[in-house]
Amino acid sequence: MKGIIFAEFLELVEDTFGLETCQKMLDENQNDGVYTAVGTYDHKDLVKLIVTLSKLTGISAEDLQQVYGKSIFKTLYNSMPGLEGKADSTFSFINSVEEYIHIEVKKLYANANPPAFKFVSETETQLIMDYLSARCMSHVCLGLIQGCAEHFNETIEINMEPMADDQSEVRFTLTTV
Repeated sequence: MKGIIFAEFLELVEDTFGLETCQKMLDENQNDGVYTAVGTYDHKDLVKLIVTLSKLTGISAEDLQQVYGKSIFKTLYNSMPGLEGKADSTFSFINSVEEYIHIEVKKLYANANPPAFKFVSETETQLIMDYLSARCMSHVCLGLIQGCAEHFNETIEINMEPMADDQSEVRFTLTTV
């Protein structure tokens, strides 16, 4: 997982819960909190930080992942060159993730292993897709979708249905409201 993901998470924690909570979360994981944007790090370290933050704040790990996903959307969107004009709605943007974004990420970072989207069906008002990821962070994906809808100024109802117990595969049904 790229360091930008970790750096943005730490910034969100510090901004939301304060430097003391951020430092305590890092200390409890014996983590120095130093990440370079282009460095590659084990996603399990992020999971550990989220679990610890959940214990410190009393907020579920799933809710923390969702808030994080929503907050990082703009950063990730702005970090990808050439996105302007590729999509004009939440659905078209999500379609571009597999067709453009993940391909570009793999070009930039040869060892990248982004999640996959398998599109099941799409109409003008509904998109059904499966999220597949060994990282099992579907609530981050949920937050990213929410951030995307906000970016395009759309109201989207999102339903998540786990297809695997470990949430490595989750079906998302997005419906415009």
